[in-house]
Amino acid sequence: MNIEQLSKRLETVVSYIPTGSKIADIGSDHAYLPCFAVRKGIADSAIAGEVVQGPFLSAEKQVKDASLEDKIEVRLGNGLEVISPGEVDCIIIAGMGGALIASILEDGKEKLEGVERLILQPNVSAKSIRIWLIQNNWELTNEEIIEEDGKVYEILTADRGEPLRPYHEEGHQKGLLLGPFLMQQKNEAFQKKWMQERAQWKKILSNMEKAEQTGVLNERKVELMNKIQMVEEVLSN
Repeated sequence: MNIEQLSKRLETVVSYIPTGSKIADIGSDHAYLPCFAVRKGIADSAIAGEVVQGPFLSAEKQVKDASLEDKIEVRLGNGLEVISPGEVDCIIIAGMGGALIASILEDGKEKLEGVERLILQPNVSAKSIRIWLIQNNWELTNEEIIEEDGKVYEILTADRGEPLRPYHEEGHQKGLLLGPFLMQQKNEAFQKKWMQERAQWKKILSNMEKAEQTGVLNERKVELMNKIQMVEEVLSN
C-alpha cells in the first residue's frame, strides 16, 4: 500500500472526511491515510497519532518522503492525548476493536471540543461504538459495510446531533447490534458477516446444551438465543 492508492477499507474511510477538514488519524500506523487525504486536497491538515515507536518512526518517514511536513504532524502518544481541544474538526480511528475505540473516545472526551465528525472503523464489536455514541450525544449519520481480502469491515460516521434518531424505525437492540443503516441496506457483505456470526453462535449454543451447563451460563444462553433471533428476523425480511 502507498499514499497514491489506499486499501478499499481506508479509501472508504477517507470518503467520509468533509472537504477542508483538519483531521486527526489515531493509530495512524504508516500515516498512509493522512498523507492520501492531504495529497488529494480532501483534508487541509492532519495529525497522525501513534502509540508505538516503530510505526511512529515509519509515519514520520512517510510524511517526510511525501514532502508533507508543513501539513501533517506525526505525534507519539496514547489515543486522543496527541491532540488539544479545538485543534481538529474530524477524528478518524480505524483498524481496532470497537471496545478499544469506545474507550479511546471515553478517555479523551475533553479533547472532542470543536470536533464535528467521527469516522470509526472497528474490526469487531461495532455495537460498543454505537452504545458510546448514544451515551455521549453523537448521532450515527452513516454506516457502510464492505468486504476486502475475505474480511468484512464496518465504517461508522457520527456527527453531533440527536443520538437516538437513527434507531426510531427499528427495535433499539437490533439496531445497536446490526447497525440501523446497514440493516436497511442488507448488502452482500452484511449478509455474509451475520450468517457467519449466527453459525458461530449456534455452535456455541449446541456445545453448551451438550454440556448441560447451568447457573450463570443460562444468561449467556438467553443472550445468544436473542441475538440469533434478531439476526434471523433481519436476514429473512
